[in-house]
Amino acid sequence: MPPLEVSRKSNRKRTAGASLSGANLERVGDHNQRVILQAIRVNGPITRVTLAQITGLTPPAVANITKRLLDDGLIVEAGRVQGARGQPAMNLTINPNGCLSIGVNIDRDHITVVMLDLLGAVRARASKEIEFPLPADVAKFCKTQIHKMLAAWKGEPPRLSGIGVALPDDLGRVDLPHRPENYGVWSTADIGKLMADILPLPVFVENDAAAAALGELQFGHGLRRPSFFYVLVSSGLGGGLVIEGDYFRGAQGRSGEIGFLPVSSPETQARSLQEVVSLSALYAHLEAGGILVERPDQLIDLPPEGEARVEAWIDLSARLLVQPFVGISCLVNPEAIYVGGRLPTALLDRLVVAVNARLAEIVDVPALARVERAATSADGPAVGAALLPFTAQLLPSRAALMKTGQI
Repeated sequence: MPPLEVSRKSNRKRTAGASLSGANLERVGDHNQRVILQAIRVNGPITRVTLAQITGLTPPAVANITKRLLDDGLIVEAGRVQGARGQPAMNLTINPNGCLSIGVNIDRDHITVVMLDLLGAVRARASKEIEFPLPADVAKFCKTQIHKMLAAWKGEPPRLSGIGVALPDDLGRVDLPHRPENYGVWSTADIGKLMADILPLPVFVENDAAAAALGELQFGHGLRRPSFFYVLVSSGLGGGLVIEGDYFRGAQGRSGEIGFLPVSSPETQARSLQEVVSLSALYAHLEAGGILVERPDQLIDLPPEGEARVEAWIDLSARLLVQPFVGISCLVNPEAIYVGGRLPTALLDRLVVAVNARLAEIVDVPALARVERAATSADGPAVGAALLPFTAQLLPSRAALMKTGQI
């Protein structure tokens, strides 16, 4: 087993750029192998001839790389192309059991663990609704559930590339409704040590909204539209900016912090956007009307008075999101703005419709990005967390290129 390796949030430089441009230089062999694997993952089943065409690598280079990937069990042969003259070419595709990873999402209202394969399929999942879980709660739940997943695996134990962890920045500092005094322990918690007793695997840590955006890039709409802004509606409100397949972090790694944008409206006493647009805020809004909701699933089939308060929340949220979304469109010009998170799908769709309706009223902005529901949605941060080991070890990224001296 590889030694424990922790990628700390203060040194986050990994991205999940989906570039399929190779380089015929020996010293970038690792990058070329990542490019080929990504091309097979995104386009498979695919022949070696087509791989050479879309990556720009020579046929011998493609042949050598695909042989290594076959030997490593990361890809498999998927039958020959029918109808071609001469010897039919062999199709290649990702081996779904070739490599898996663990993703953990820690938040103020839940813990979610997924086991993910390279195609983005969730092979196992466990989630627990728990209010303000402490580090000990997270460690116990993760250890129990991960070992259950491995015990239930049929056949040889899966090859695991690592454990990714996604959690909000300032988890122990941001004051949200009902936050306990001892929750500040998260400000000094060592995530790597927290996971060390579970499995001797590399550990990678990421902001939850950034992880969700990276997951959307590799396993969602980002495969076709790689420039977007991701909005994560969870217990708080976060965001992530992806430009041409690379996650943009900003000078201090805090880009996309849409939840902290100041709010000034006669309709609310909120001082920041996440004090309105978040599950915590929605629960508080319902509680003020005498309706107690503790989990996202309880937001469905509310009594009429509860539904009316949800509708009022959607309307206010849409109004407050319009100006930030206009700013994003004007400053970044993304292909789309994706909204995901733990808000139930039906409510996410209603929020998206409400925002788009208000954006349609704006006629003096030349290019407004359309708002859509994210493909990864509820488990976006956990899926994105599971992606982190893949990005570090197997998939093409700007960080991997920097190690070769090409950037």
